[in-house]
Amino acid sequence: MFKSGRRGFTLIELLVVIAIIAILMAILMPSLSRVRDQARQVNCGANLRQWNLIFNMYVGENDGKFYSGCSDAGYWWLYQLEEKQQDWKQSKISFCPTATKPIFTSTSNLPGQVLNIYNAWGIFATTNGQVPGATITYGGKTYAMNKNGFNGSYSLNGFMLSIPATGSYEGGIAAKFGYRNLNSIQYANNVPVMMDGLRFDTWPLHTQSPAKNEEQAWDRSNTNMGRVCINRHRGVTNVSFADWSVRKVGLKELYTLQWSKAFNTMGPYTKAGGVDASVWPDWIRSFPDY
Repeated sequence: MFKSGRRGFTLIELLVVIAIIAILMAILMPSLSRVRDQARQVNCGANLRQWNLIFNMYVGENDGKFYSGCSDAGYWWLYQLEEKQQDWKQSKISFCPTATKPIFTSTSNLPGQVLNIYNAWGIFATTNGQVPGATITYGGKTYAMNKNGFNGSYSLNGFMLSIPATGSYEGGIAAKFGYRNLNSIQYANNVPVMMDGLRFDTWPLHTQSPAKNEEQAWDRSNTNMGRVCINRHRGVTNVSFADWSVRKVGLKELYTLQWSKAFNTMGPYTKAGGVDASVWPDWIRSFPDY
């Protein structure tokens, strides 16, 4: 009978092949992970460019003024936006691709959920006493909340809002140092509008530290800067600016942006302000200073 000279792999040979594959996977996985993260970051920037188109159109139609806060409650700008954004929760541009699951309301996380920087925020139908179809009248117009409420993973720079001059929101800082007219902003390419964030708005001050650890950014006692100084994109974040550009910004670089008319871009967390490495929490300390 004819016998083939071919034979199967021995156990040792199989183990060697498996070991080689495991080594190659260990080498390739970090690279693949970086490529995937870069793709998400690019898509995140694309979302902010879409927001820029929406904001630019509104500003152009309203003599340089941005959305309004209602009385002292800055988040009512979401109602005004709702007119053009038909279903906030279903809108892909409302979410950074790294954070698409809204589990945090304006007051607490949903039951049984563990918070991390990849969670999105939400103002759900049962939040703040609101129900589907709830309305608010502002500026002679009536706005309604849709059935899904408002959800997303970006933050708006609250100093953009047209808070009433007499408003006491954020201790009156918003009314006193906010931007009244976007057409008259100087150095608009350094004035942030929207960025990755853990709440629908933020009001950073140059004296505010980042969160003590990455996940504490969700703590309501945390600072406004802590809401946006989050590490979703390997040490950088995406930011749109008042000249309607979008670019990557280092997390520590956030302290050099002109968040409000009163924000000191050479404050204690910047190189120009003589920053000491010891002021940074461990999770952010190794990132570049600005």
